[in-house]
Amino acid sequence: MATLNKKLSRLRRAKRGRKKVQELHLRNPDLVRINVIKSSKHISAQVIKMDPLKGTSVVLICVSTQQDNIKSQCKFTGNTSAAAVVGKALAEKAKELGVVKFAFDRAGFKYHGRIKALADAAREGGLDF
Repeated sequence: MATLNKKLSRLRRAKRGRKKVQELHLRNPDLVRINVIKSSKHISAQVIKMDPLKGTSVVLICVSTQQDNIKSQCKFTGNTSAAAVVGKALAEKAKELGVVKFAFDRAGFKYHGRIKALADAAREGGLDF
């Protein structure tokens, strides 16, 4: 096996995670997923509704540290406190839509730091995943 760099390792983890999310969708077609994307400066989360019969997806909610209302609450947008703000905002918007049950797609990122802070804040806000 060839040596893996950081990006290839993340993409391999993402492939496994997305396969698990697809299995969850087959058991419960009404399940929506939270997709988390992070960079060194920002973090964003999307709530995505999949249609397994058509093979399409629709983004229901998008929350990011690049949005003005989130950016004004954070001193710096690339840390765990900013991720917690995004998680809280995501939970509020999801409750307005009436969706509380999710599958968590972390896109291959390890579950610690900003990813964990976002997930914990969303759970505190009342989301179940």
